[in-house]
Amino acid sequence: MSDEWPVWARQPVEIVDPDPRWQRLGRDLATRLTRRLSPWLAGRVEHVGSTAVPGLAAKPVIDLLAPVTSLVEDVRLEATLAELGYELVPPELDARPWRRLYVLPDGERRHAHLHLVARDHPRWRRTLVFRDRLREHPEMAAEYARVKREAAAAHEHDREAYTAAKTDFVERVLTWPPPAPHEGPHG
Repeated sequence: MSDEWPVWARQPVEIVDPDPRWQRLGRDLATRLTRRLSPWLAGRVEHVGSTAVPGLAAKPVIDLLAPVTSLVEDVRLEATLAELGYELVPPELDARPWRRLYVLPDGERRHAHLHLVARDHPRWRRTLVFRDRLREHPEMAAEYARVKREAAAAHEHDREAYTAAKTDFVERVLTWPPPAPHEGPHG
């Protein structure tokens, strides 16, 4: 990663113990963004990611998901986010064409991520389902904490590899519960 990138872009992946303040911080940021971004939203901004799951170890960054009507660039939207302190991660660097990612830095650290996603894109629903399943099933959340800590230890300086290392677990949660085995004609 280039030294020209902001310091927050070069931070190592760090998983910390849960902080009960994350719930309030996520709620406050989501409420503020819902108000300020209302002309572009197709619903309310949601607090997602590990900090949205009480008791779950996480990177100390609040993730927010905003359902937008379109990902078409809008200078007024970008100006509003810049006014709020959010910095766009260029789409060619983010390499996820289904979203626009903004970072809210706090000095040299990431404080929050804002994911703009079209409301009708499958990622919108998948993100909420994943969060809600972890909230409803503490055993899944505990397993996810273990997976995240192992991934962070193995890929401390590579966020993309860290994310990829969690993919199998995420897919298992999203496809849970597994389909019931098919019973034969004799029951």
